[in-house]
Amino acid sequence: MRSGVAVLDFGGQYAHLIANRIRRLQVYSEIFPPTADPSEIEGASGIVYSGGPGSVYDPDQPDFNDGLLSLALPTLGLCYGHQLLCDRLGGNVVAGTVREYGTASMDIERRDHVFSGLNVTETVWMSHGDTVERLPEGFVTYGSTPDCPAAAVGDPERRIFGFQFHPEVAHTPSGMTMLDNFLTVCDAPRNWTMASYADQAAEEIREAAGDRNVFLLVSGGVDSTVAYVLFNRALGPDRVLGLHIDNGFMRKGETADVGANMRDNGFENLNIEDASEDFLLSVEGLVEPERKRNAIGRTFLDVKDRVVDSLSLDPDAWVLGQGTLYPDTIESGGTENAALIKTHHNRIDVIEEMIAEGKVIEPLAQLYKDEVRDLGTTLGLPDSLVWRQPFPGPGLAVRCLCSDGEAAGDLTDAEARVSAIAAEAGLSSRVLSLQSVGVQGDFRTYAHPAMVWGKATWETLEAVSTRITNEVRDVNRVIYLIVPSSPPDLRLKRSFLTRDRLDVLREADAIAMRAIGEAGLDGRTDDASDAVSQMPTVLVPLTTNGQDETIVLRPVTTPDFMTARFAELSPELVREMGQKILSLPGICAVLYDVTHKPPGTVEWE
Repeated sequence: MRSGVAVLDFGGQYAHLIANRIRRLQVYSEIFPPTADPSEIEGASGIVYSGGPGSVYDPDQPDFNDGLLSLALPTLGLCYGHQLLCDRLGGNVVAGTVREYGTASMDIERRDHVFSGLNVTETVWMSHGDTVERLPEGFVTYGSTPDCPAAAVGDPERRIFGFQFHPEVAHTPSGMTMLDNFLTVCDAPRNWTMASYADQAAEEIREAAGDRNVFLLVSGGVDSTVAYVLFNRALGPDRVLGLHIDNGFMRKGETADVGANMRDNGFENLNIEDASEDFLLSVEGLVEPERKRNAIGRTFLDVKDRVVDSLSLDPDAWVLGQGTLYPDTIESGGTENAALIKTHHNRIDVIEEMIAEGKVIEPLAQLYKDEVRDLGTTLGLPDSLVWRQPFPGPGLAVRCLCSDGEAAGDLTDAEARVSAIAAEAGLSSRVLSLQSVGVQGDFRTYAHPAMVWGKATWETLEAVSTRITNEVRDVNRVIYLIVPSSPPDLRLKRSFLTRDRLDVLREADAIAMRAIGEAGLDGRTDDASDAVSQMPTVLVPLTTNGQDETIVLRPVTTPDFMTARFAELSPELVREMGQKILSLPGICAVLYDVTHKPPGTVEWE
């Protein structure tokens, strides 16, 4: 490889995020499998071992070429990578007595090398169950937390370092300084820019397309919009056709807004197709999130094919363009050692087959949301498009939970443990019968939310949420009651995706989006430092009377969507939103998700 940093991908949710952060520091980075031959990395300035869902003592741990350990390069192991280095170099790794997910306070014992210029105590982001029990010979401890004595270790003579935490995520506040220090140890050249990436991406589009044209599904979000601009710039508008599909799961007025935005910014090669009935039929009677996501992904392709036929386009002369980002791929289990978290609509098996056949072009597939926004700005897009609130391809379908009415599992033990933790903070609690998707230790979870109520600050709720999700395996989210003032007797009800339920959710979502917009928190400009990065509004089949249902607000802050913190909005704004949503017909309660990612994904499904 050329001079820069090699990243070994062990399948962790943040493996490519490490490469992203290194590029942010203007150093070239390249991803390699852990089975790579050492000769492939010749010329690198340093090497990083990523995290991953495996355990070093499991027989099915990821394959690894031990010859990579002989490379005389500055080396940094993160999470699983940290454990692997310590294990292979003579240390010992065991299952921890306490799992750590979320923020932790680390005491730094040595402030040199990778910790140069840092404070004696730093906040770090953890996501692990295993821990290093004994260090290899020559290693010393650099930092520790109350639950992890070997949170940061290293052999300064050999320039080998290991962090149990994740410096690459935004919620390790000094993480970029730590990575910057490591790049200094590597003496890596700093010459990577987004402008150079734009030129490279355009050239790769022309090469991949050849003499074929590109048919692109345009949701109107920043990812598909930036991809649309790239394709138009690389190939010209005569060789690009955009299609916006109204799938019936859009926000209130969303399709009309997308059409107007595209026309206002000079894009005339965009068709709009109303296929809401097709999509509603595709998910009729479905409950399980993966089945819903796969059905929606297939319907997108069916509708695309129908439009291609109606326009008399030659399928062999067109390829599919997508605005897929790296988080879509990694959460879909799309790398060799990655665990499936949730299948994104642009990563269903049919799409994977098309990719293998060379029929898909994805110019953003190695980027994260923050990089895509930078790229959009580099390409000259206005802030109104670059800084739009993200909206998932399946839309409100993954924010409208369904149920066959059957409660899952015995929650007696979970109830008791959650109640004890909540009571210590002066809160009451209840574990709810429905389930949602989460991510813990790089694995998918499908577990229950715990509802808490009582007087509490955001700080208290964060502490309670972290303890509950770390200590109670049946719970992967904590949600806080906003209204009504007294706890409702929420019971699971039989509910599927219907136009009526979606219309109720559309109205609640419109209230929430309008509220954060009027408060200047919707992130429409890049200087909104306190902005809400995304604001899912979720309808869940929990009822007090067999008819009405419950809304959960899920505002988060994050630059990259690989990790996220729940947004600490003003209590007055939260109460106002809650009261307005509660006044809607069909709503019996409003709750607020106080779970970070991990352990809860941003979307509930």
